[in-house]
Amino acid sequence: MAVKAYILITVDALRTREVLDELRKNKGLKAVNEVLGPYDIVVEIESSELDDVTTILREKVRPVSGIRNTLTCVVVR
Repeated sequence: MAVKAYILITVDALRTREVLDELRKNKGLKAVNEVLGPYDIVVEIESSELDDVTTILREKVRPVSGIRNTLTCVVVR
């Protein structure tokens, strides 16, 4: 069964476009969207196992320069 998650991201205010462009280069991310509200970007991911969500977060999202904070929400149903 596939695991789906949303990563809510806050970024440095002047680097939103740069962070969006960098995240969108990554083929492992299902969707990358700029949003309004307390978060700046929402990333949708889908993987085969829950451990893959952690790996994607550690290796493909958090290292992007300009990201200040992330909150990961795993879909349960």
